[in-house]
Amino acid sequence: MDFAFVSGAPSLDLAGTVGSRRDDPVDSLTRPADLERWTAECPGLPDRVTVDAAAFEAALTLREAIYRLALDRVEGRPFRPDGLAVVNEAAAGPMPTVRLDDSGLHTTGDARAVLTHIARDGIAVLADPHARLKECGRTGCTRVYIDRSRGARRTWCGMAECGNRVKAAAYRARRRAATPPREPTG
Repeated sequence: MDFAFVSGAPSLDLAGTVGSRRDDPVDSLTRPADLERWTAECPGLPDRVTVDAAAFEAALTLREAIYRLALDRVEGRPFRPDGLAVVNEAAAGPMPTVRLDDSGLHTTGDARAVLTHIARDGIAVLADPHARLKECGRTGCTRVYIDRSRGARRTWCGMAECGNRVKAAAYRARRRAATPPREPTG
C-alpha cells in the first residue's frame, strides 16, 4: 500500500492513514511494520525506526486523537479534553536528533521520538489560527489537510488521488448528459 503525504503536516498525514472513516474505514497501519514503513517514507522523519507493539499502539492512539482534534478545529468546536491529553502527553517526550553535513540533513531517533515530533507538529498546526484546515471534498474521503492555496480554494486533499477521481466522474457525467440516447434498431 502506498502512503499519501498530501495533508501539509506529518500529524495530519498520520491521521490520514485511515481512509473512508465514515463509510468503510480502510486502515493502512495494521501492524508495526506498516508504521515503520510510513515513518521511513514521511518527509522529515527518521528513516530507520523500529516499532514494537507498545509504540504501535501509542501511535494509533495519537493518530486518533489528532484526527478528532483536527475535526473539532474544522467544525469550529472546542477541543475534546481526552484528545488534548493524548497529544500533550506524547509531545512531552524526546525529540529526534537532526544533524547537518555536506550530504544534507540527517534525522535520527526511536519510535518514541517520532511520536513526540508528530504530536508537536499536531499542536503547532491545531494552535495556528491562520492554518486553514479542511476536510477533503471528495465523497468518502475523510482526510483533513491544510489549505495553503491562493484564496483558500483548494477542495481536495490531493489532486493525484481525490481531485482526479472527482474530475473524472464529473467528465463522465457531462459526457453521458451530452450524448443523446440511441434509437433502437431493427
